[in-house]
Amino acid sequence: MSMNSNRVNVTAAITLYERWERSNWVSVMFIKTKVTSGIRGSIDQHENVCDLLKAIDDQFVTSEKALASTLIMKFSSYRLTGVKGVGEHIMKMRDISAQLKKLEVDMSDSFLVHYILNSLPFEYGPFKISYNTHKDKWSVNELMTMCVQEEERLVMEQSESALLTSTRGKNRDFETNKSQANQKGKFKIPPQGDIKKEAKCYFCKKGGHMKKECSGFK
Repeated sequence: MSMNSNRVNVTAAITLYERWERSNWVSVMFIKTKVTSGIRGSIDQHENVCDLLKAIDDQFVTSEKALASTLIMKFSSYRLTGVKGVGEHIMKMRDISAQLKKLEVDMSDSFLVHYILNSLPFEYGPFKISYNTHKDKWSVNELMTMCVQEEERLVMEQSESALLTSTRGKNRDFETNKSQANQKGKFKIPPQGDIKKEAKCYFCKKGGHMKKECSGFK
């Protein structure tokens, strides 16, 4: 009776092991087909699904650290170089902040608002001063709304300045041309009618006297 019981136990153990082995093999193949090629190529070959999952988890931790460092460098060097495009600029910085938050690199809204303001060009200087002297704190969405309005004002101001400069340039050219014309007028050659003609006698064909004064004619 004891021998039969042992045989049953061994058979059950073998059956269980075969089922586990097949399940393990199927799980390993399934995981390998689902992970990206970059991760699949950077981990060692594992036949045990538990070892494979641990290797993938370790790889993700390393990748997340590298990604966080890259995003932080990108965030800290991001600057707006002109007046236009401030809305898109703020959305990109907010997107980087959201990615960092998923990687457990969190930053407060107040810090993000101040950092975005510091990334704006010098044309937004009065706008920054206005915010710093303002009692209320803005959210990122409120900051974007106010910055877009400031952008419209600055663009309009630049257009008016360019128009004024162009008008002054045209007036300056007109005055220059007018002055040059006046200077040329001072040195005009007098008309031929004002030049005294040399007297010539049409009778004797000699110069120096008129016909009526010619002794030969008289």
